[in-house]
Amino acid sequence: MNNNYVNNFPGKPIYSGTMTVPNQSSVNEIPDEQSYIENILRLNRGKTVEVYMSFPDSNEWRDKVFYGVIEQSGRDHIILSDPRSGDWYLLLMIYVNYIKFDERIISSGEFYPTN
Repeated sequence: MNNNYVNNFPGKPIYSGTMTVPNQSSVNEIPDEQSYIENILRLNRGKTVEVYMSFPDSNEWRDKVFYGVIEQSGRDHIILSDPRSGDWYLLLMIYVNYIKFDERIISSGEFYPTN
């Protein structure tokens, strides 16, 4: 890593010096040790949720609640389908305040299949 870049970056770097930066493949090898929102949402795929979001730059949609079934999630998004309306939503994680589940949330690697 270029030390000039690290020293000129506004804020404190997460990794610097001789520390090893994990790559995507090492993150995917041990999913049960990762407690990121995207992984928790993947474990709960198929469950119905309410996603509470805020859009600070919008006068029309300042705060909004999306209802639906978790279809997929990624590092920066959630895909919901609303069985009541038939609508599908691609929601950006950056705007999520919190997510409400109507049932127990699976959040641990102990729930991964063993096969």
